[in-house]
Amino acid sequence: MVAIMNEALELELGHQVLEVGAGCGWHSATIAETVAPSSVAKEKWGHVYTVEIVDALAELAKKNLETSGFSDRVTIIHGDGSLGYAEKAPFDRILATAAAPEIPPPLIEQLRVGGVLVLPVGGVHLFQTLMRVRKVSDGRVVKENLGDVAFVPLTGRYGHRA
Repeated sequence: MVAIMNEALELELGHQVLEVGAGCGWHSATIAETVAPSSVAKEKWGHVYTVEIVDALAELAKKNLETSGFSDRVTIIHGDGSLGYAEKAPFDRILATAAAPEIPPPLIEQLRVGGVLVLPVGGVHLFQTLMRVRKVSDGRVVKENLGDVAFVPLTGRYGHRA
């Protein structure tokens, strides 16, 4: 699924990427290796910002990314990822690793025109669709169904209610 989502994002060297849901940090490391590979000069690097709502997971991701040498290319933020990360917007790419009931408006707002958002959308228990959303202009997006998936529910303001 990580490979499928990364391919759907159409990642490129230098992209500024927002990930919603850091988990253990693995997915953000794979993104960083594409947008900021260690084999390329740092001035050409992009960066990954990953927002994790669960404090223990944010700490685990931070530790794992430091241990594996990605802490200079990935920034972990403890917070509500459904709100995005306005401080570093706009983003070239946005990825959510948890299923939202609908596409969170802040993620569309923080996506650069020409940018791509990939996220699962649907119910708490299965019945989710992996969506690719392209921002073609301010106020206009094109949505594409990439198939059925099963993810944990997104929490936070624009996530599923408990």
